[in-house]
Amino acid sequence: MNSENRQNVRYEDIGRVDAAEICTLPGVLNDISLTGCKVHFPIPVTIDMEGDFELKIKPAQKSSEDPFVLVCHPQWVKDNNGETEIGFSILRSPDTPLLANYIEELKKNSDDPASVKDMIIDSKATFI
Repeated sequence: MNSENRQNVRYEDIGRVDAAEICTLPGVLNDISLTGCKVHFPIPVTIDMEGDFELKIKPAQKSSEDPFVLVCHPQWVKDNNGETEIGFSILRSPDTPLLANYIEELKKNSDDPASVKDMIIDSKATFI
């Protein structure tokens, strides 16, 4: 899905994603918004594009030990060098209010003028 078509801003994030119905190994969260997320799994997986799946997402930046339990629907699948990337839309779930609070934290952190990304002047390596 193109970023122009998205309803909400996606925030780059990392975390563990457990989705037993999709893959026995945990996936890795790439980005997240209030209405969707992108997850990659370390092995090729096959997914029913018509089904809804329960994802347990534990972002690295989240202080609590409990993951978000979200009901998600796959939007697209991409095989990438032996891994599988899946874009999900997030449906109304019991942990949607917790996700909304987390997204608000990510938004505040991205607006923070003291962000580490803004402090980097030039990301190119220079050898002397």
